[in-house]
Amino acid sequence: MVKIGNIEVGSFPLLLAPMEDVSDPPFRALCKENGADVVYTEFISSEGLIRDAAKSVIKLDIYEKERPVGIQIFGAKLESMLQAVDIVEKSQPDIIDINFGCPVKKVVSKGAGAGVLKDICLMEKLTKELVKRTSLPVTVKTRLGWDHNSIKIVEVAERLQDVGCKAIAIHGRTRAQMYKGNADWTYIEKVKNNPRMHIPVFANGDINTPERAKYIRDKLGLDGAMIGRASIGNPWFFKCVKSFLNSNEEIQPPSIEERAQVAKRHLEMSVSWKGEKLGVYETRRHYSNYFKGIENFKQYRTSLVTAPTSVEVCSILDEIKERFSQATF
Repeated sequence: MVKIGNIEVGSFPLLLAPMEDVSDPPFRALCKENGADVVYTEFISSEGLIRDAAKSVIKLDIYEKERPVGIQIFGAKLESMLQAVDIVEKSQPDIIDINFGCPVKKVVSKGAGAGVLKDICLMEKLTKELVKRTSLPVTVKTRLGWDHNSIKIVEVAERLQDVGCKAIAIHGRTRAQMYKGNADWTYIEKVKNNPRMHIPVFANGDINTPERAKYIRDKLGLDGAMIGRASIGNPWFFKCVKSFLNSNEEIQPPSIEERAQVAKRHLEMSVSWKGEKLGVYETRRHYSNYFKGIENFKQYRTSLVTAPTSVEVCSILDEIKERFSQATF
């Protein structure tokens, strides 16, 4: 049984990765229902939290049905990160996660996210002080290194563990790679095989088929898989992976009727949580994947991502259920 601190998360947990404008409460709820063992919030700026910025504060919303749930924060200034932890604790998450991996320029330019990979001592210091600040388990999500010439992830993981980090998720790319090329899991395997490591080591990056998740478990011996882009518009991915891990069999994909129904529910939850305008806008990124692989669907896909109101989107989804009720993949 894998444990994050004292929290049991299954024998090979599947974790929903923290994704900006994706891993919000409606989407986390759908992933949880479909087998995600641990879910994480979108990453939250420590500076935004201490300034009480609305965009940051709303991301603190978590719900009982999501547990265990982690709130992820990022920043490069110790005092701001400590104050952010105090604020995060009030939402009573199960886990606090530190983002040392976001490669986006606006984050990195401030020395946060993957920017911290340039300063391993700062990574260690931030982790150590946050661990001391809270009684909640602190975990870390990071990358292999800043670039190929600075990969020191085995040392980094060991140092973070030694200052109290309770689990580490590693994206198998450097910051220089961004999301290009293939994730290299061999470095993550080296972290796991370090005889000094005893905390869970989770792989992230390119885990987009059940077979890859099985390879990570059976061939590399890792403790779990953190799923990101493969789950967008596809919360069933967790269920599919679990079926394959347990029985070596792939389950039937959801019908188009089920896809449309879940997409509609996703939209309705989003509008209920963040309002009409933002709810409609931020759900759009999921529709291509919800209906991926359906022939003669371009017209509907365009309508879904341009319809300005939830009423219109729901009407299109109802039409899709009717029009494609007999269609197969």
